[in-house]
Amino acid sequence: MDRHLQLRIGGRYPLQRLFSMFPNAWPGAGLLLLRLVSGALLIHQGLIDPPMGRLPIAAVPGAFLIAGLWTPVVGVFVTALELWRAFTMMQDLRSSVLLGTIGAALAMIGPGATSVDNLWFGRKRIDA
Repeated sequence: MDRHLQLRIGGRYPLQRLFSMFPNAWPGAGLLLLRLVSGALLIHQGLIDPPMGRLPIAAVPGAFLIAGLWTPVVGVFVTALELWRAFTMMQDLRSSVLLGTIGAALAMIGPGATSVDNLWFGRKRIDA
């Protein structure tokens, strides 16, 4: 049996299960914009202007979102972090709800074509 076929599970490669698609053009630009703005806000609130209760560790997933690295995993982490923050500390509730929602959306949709995830795990076309 071909080694290439053995790596496939259910017609797909295991790493590609996390990423449904890597859109480019306008949808990809929209995802890039979401990643840049939410990542910059997480870094700003985590490092530069940490309000009471904001963990400085929030800057790490912000940097991962900007790069588009492990986007589904980081999106779930951001959502959980912001939900925890919204329920335990009531100041700046709008920011927590917004960042949590964007994190969940990015986890479901994926990073887009301009991301490290696409570079490492994206579908490759091989011309033989």
